[in-house]
Amino acid sequence: MNETRASIVGAASPGGAPRILVVEDESSLSLLLSYNLEAEGYIVERVERGDEAELRLEEAAPDLVILDWMLPGVSGLEICRRLRAREITRTLPVIMLTARGEEGE
Repeated sequence: MNETRASIVGAASPGGAPRILVVEDESSLSLLLSYNLEAEGYIVERVERGDEAELRLEEAAPDLVILDWMLPGVSGLEICRRLRAREITRTLPVIMLTARGEEGE
């Protein structure tokens, strides 16, 4: 694993490659993200709903979460708030995605 990847994601999973959870309800975008991340050597798990993401995060925290802002079930913003409230996931890196284009949104 190269140094840049290790510094961005943090600790690797037991298999050696960092694990990334992609939470995106738009399947074409989720597939594109997964394809590119897997090509770089990451282990990627995808879910489409906020409530599914919460279940996965309770089972085992990944090394990074790529999180859509607007999701069915539970919003990405609420998931991020809950992650920050829990001691075990307080420092988990999260990248937020959104299709919103206006600053006020």
